[in-house]
Amino acid sequence: MKNQPTNTVEEWEEQFGAAVRRLRHARRLTQAELAQRANVSLSALKNLERGRGSSLSSVVRVARALGRTEWLDSFAPAESAFSPMEMLRKNVASSRSRRIRHSATQP
Repeated sequence: MKNQPTNTVEEWEEQFGAAVRRLRHARRLTQAELAQRANVSLSALKNLERGRGSSLSSVVRVARALGRTEWLDSFAPAESAFSPMEMLRKNVASSRSRRIRHSATQP
């Protein structure tokens, strides 16, 4: 699949479907066999291969059945070394340790 940001949704669907079809043929699987392995309906697989739209669930199931979960990795957001919650916890802990407590008896 070419990675062109100018592709339309329909072009992406067609390219993905063609990649699924090529891999299915390379594995010598029929559509019915792959649909059964992926636990999707035969019509869902046919629509996916034709680029006619598919649910994310079907895409994930088919990719897993073909052993191509790396296709799905690009959907996940990249992990950041920066954690806003960790920064907040450190700032709160730091500010608590710097507080100066004044007793009620000081002038």
